[in-house]
Amino acid sequence: MNDCNKVTSLKLPRRHFITATASVLVLSTTSRHALAAKDEIFARRGIAINGYDPVAYFTQGGARKGSKSHEADYKGATFRFASDENRQLFLSDPEKYAPQYGGYCAWAVAQGYTASTDPQAWSIENDKLYLNYSLRVRSQWEVNPRENIIKGDQNWPAVLER
Repeated sequence: MNDCNKVTSLKLPRRHFITATASVLVLSTTSRHALAAKDEIFARRGIAINGYDPVAYFTQGGARKGSKSHEADYKGATFRFASDENRQLFLSDPEKYAPQYGGYCAWAVAQGYTASTDPQAWSIENDKLYLNYSLRVRSQWEVNPRENIIKGDQNWPAVLER
């Protein structure tokens, strides 16, 4: 008996085979759509971070409004910067400065959904920028940021499909 016949001679009930095949198809389609959504997430946002400079959180320790005269496009969204120096820093390493979870509320993503953000409700953990819906929500996030990041990473980007 050749290898092909060995495989087809297994006794697998038809309904189990159909269920397993359907599950594989759904998982591969969902993953592909979620990954595509991850790459396009900033495109859904238009002006990223409500026009605030993502580099300023790292270099100036706070939220600073960006300017139309210092803009850069990244993943389909427009990021604004307080200075051309910040714009150049961003362009040299956008993954370092762009907010996590596509700029959605980090607490919400950790909980399994998405929400908008307030540029004043931010934190930096492990050299990554996390934004939250409000200062009150940020205080919830800060109770255990490590656990929230683990949950958020597990939920991202599949949370976009919900």
